[in-house]
Amino acid sequence: MKTIKLLLGFAISATLFTSCYVEEQHINDNGPSISLNQLLQSYDLWYVDINATQGYGETPFLQIAFTLTFDNGRMYANNNLVGFGSQGGGYGVQIGNYDAYDMILDVDHIIDGFDSFDVYQVDNNTIELYNPYNDTSYFLDGYQRSTFDYDFIFYDNIHYFLQEYEAWEKTYTSEFGALNEFDNENYLQFLSGGNDSTFRSSQDGNISNPNNIYWDYTGVYGVGDITGNMYLKTLTLDYDFFDNEFFELSVIDDGTIELFHADSGTVYEFQGQGYIAYYRTSNTEGRVFKQEDKPKKRKQKTKRIDNPRENKRNT
Repeated sequence: MKTIKLLLGFAISATLFTSCYVEEQHINDNGPSISLNQLLQSYDLWYVDINATQGYGETPFLQIAFTLTFDNGRMYANNNLVGFGSQGGGYGVQIGNYDAYDMILDVDHIIDGFDSFDVYQVDNNTIELYNPYNDTSYFLDGYQRSTFDYDFIFYDNIHYFLQEYEAWEKTYTSEFGALNEFDNENYLQFLSGGNDSTFRSSQDGNISNPNNIYWDYTGVYGVGDITGNMYLKTLTLDYDFFDNEFFELSVIDDGTIELFHADSGTVYEFQGQGYIAYYRTSNTEGRVFKQEDKPKKRKQKTKRIDNPRENKRNT
């Protein structure tokens, strides 16, 4: 009897050990039960969480994309915040083609050419794209278009919206509010690339071509949040010789912003001139920029206003 109990004990232990082993193998298996193609197309939009990026390399088309969409071999992206949510029915523009097989994603980008990624499913709606050529991983979160919060992404990345025009022209100044130095500024420009926090201002007037604007001053700017109000931001322009100018920033539409000058109580409106499209398509409609022409790319968020000023206004 004792012998039978021992044998049964060994048998049960062996069975439990085998079951645990098989279950652990399944948990550690990064491959989904569906094909990679099905996984990529199971969500309308994949948000590129740039702050989760791991590694020191860069894949240009991922660095500038807010969302990606995979549609039967065609890849779409929202690279711009102007038109975000409406361009291409919310998917953006086609930026290339792709092939997905055996947890490998091959991309043929219109500008950047060929790239290949190892794909890992992190959880139900998160995937990792690992680029072995630069040893860098990007993490994408999947959403359906009907539930995707375009407004949140827009306002969470508002400083990139400011960079999507060659210049912002002052078109309105309120009659109320105290006179102040900023009354003299007629154009603003927010530059992409570099430290990603550089602005320029000009006192020129009635300039139809942004390329002809003479920029009097170059400094740094910062965009901040206002607690409890997602649709209102702060904008700080660091003028070296008369301290910072502080505004409440609100967006009227895709080409117009309103700045409320806190110290004087004056309201200004600026309209964008020279829209910069961060993509290139096979047709020739609209303004087309290659990435090397305008090196805009998303970065992990850092404090912006602490950067040193580049130069002072010419007097």
